[in-house]
This record gives sequence, structure tokens and C-alpha cells, in this order.
Amino acid sequence: MTDHHRPADTPLPADSVGLLEGMATTRSIRRYTDEPVPNGVLRDILFAATRAPSGSNRQPFRFVVLTDSETAVEAKGLLAGAARQAWGHKRQTDGYDIGSGSDDNSPKVRMARSMEQYIDGLDRVPVVILPCLIRHRQPNPTEGSSIYPACQNLLLAARALGYGGALTMWHHSVDQQLRELLEIPDEATIACTITLGRPEGNHGPVRRRPLEQSVFDQSWGVVAEWAEDPPGTRHTSAGPPRQTP
Repeated sequence: MTDHHRPADTPLPADSVGLLEGMATTRSIRRYTDEPVPNGVLRDILFAATRAPSGSNRQPFRFVVLTDSETAVEAKGLLAGAARQAWGHKRQTDGYDIGSGSDDNSPKVRMARSMEQYIDGLDRVPVVILPCLIRHRQPNPTEGSSIYPACQNLLLAARALGYGGALTMWHHSVDQQLRELLEIPDEATIACTITLGRPEGNHGPVRRRPLEQSVFDQSWGVVAEWAEDPPGTRHTSAGPPRQTP
């Protein structure tokens, strides 16, 4: 039986998973039921998001939440059109239909199938959130550190409360249209697009490369003897090929 954890000294509700379990099992959820996300749940998820750290504690994150208004429906339509175009290009350039793409059980095919379903229903997802960054200076390589931790908090909070989401960049090609529709000021940049809802499937252990491939001891490329995955960890070969000496 899963323990329920109530955060100390916060107005947040008890959640269904612990912090470490949440970090190890929060998958990108791309399939949702039609169930709306209650305002109270959105409040708790966004509260957790705004607890994230930011440079100089400026808290420059703002979240445009789109549910079922006429404006939201129009914005979701813009995003869905952009996603279909971007995915079509990526599917071709990344070779999703060649090689192992002819094997119905290959990871490549499963990923393509998941993305097709996700994009086909993008204009009907219960919630779309546009995290925005208020810029206080010219764009710089470190500015993401003041918005993306909040996005991860958001996804972890959704996981804890029985919901799920996926972070994407589908907004890029319709950025200006979204700005005009949603009256986003010039000093705010849309950092990403997050879809949110009740999972049609399940969360579960995420699979990544072995820890020894990502953690170095004292200098680059030196494997840390202590960097061993916990027993039972499952791995993936996804990502760029590993460069070996």
C-alpha cells in the first residue's frame, strides 16, 4: 500500500507518492482521459510550480493556463496545427519509418505511435499551460534556470496528485499568434508548452542510461566507482550514441 505524504507547513494536500519515488516515476504523459482537471487541483499544481528557485529570487515565471474557454480552444488549435507540422518534419528527418521503424514492436515504432496519438488529440487535451519568463535583461544562456525548475515542479506535483503532463516546444512556430491571442507582453517569452490531464495509461519507472555513463569522478570521463544504479533499474539506449575512447 502506498503511503500518503503531507508536506510539512504548507497548504498542499497529501499526495500519493514520496519525493524520490516521484522523481523516479514521473514519465511524460501524452495520453489523457476527457476528465477535466478541477480548479483546486490546478491551484495545488501551480502553487508547487511557483515554489521553485529562480535567479536572485526574482520569481520571473508566469503561467498562462488554458482549459475550455473560447480563447483556450483557439490557442489549442494553433498549437495542434504547429505540432502536426513539426512532428511530420521530425518523423521524416529522424527516420521513424525506416530501419527498425518497420518493426511494430520496436521502441521507435512505439514512440511514433505515441506521438501520433498525442498530436491528434492535442487540441482536446484538458489543460495546456504556457510557462512564460519575464526577462529583466537581454537573452542569455542561463535564463532557463529561472523557469525550467518551476516546470519540473509542476510535473512532479501533477504526478503526486494523480495527473500527468508532457513538456514540449510546439509553440515555437505559432509564438506570435499565441502572443496576440493571449495578450502576452513583449517582455515575456513563452518558454515551453505543457499539456496536462488525467493519464489514460500509467506512470511508472522511467528508463535512462546507466548512471556510470552520466556521472564522472573528479574530472571528465572518469567513471565514479560509486555511481551504480539501484538493483532492478531498467535502462534505455535512447539518445545519441555513446562515444567511447
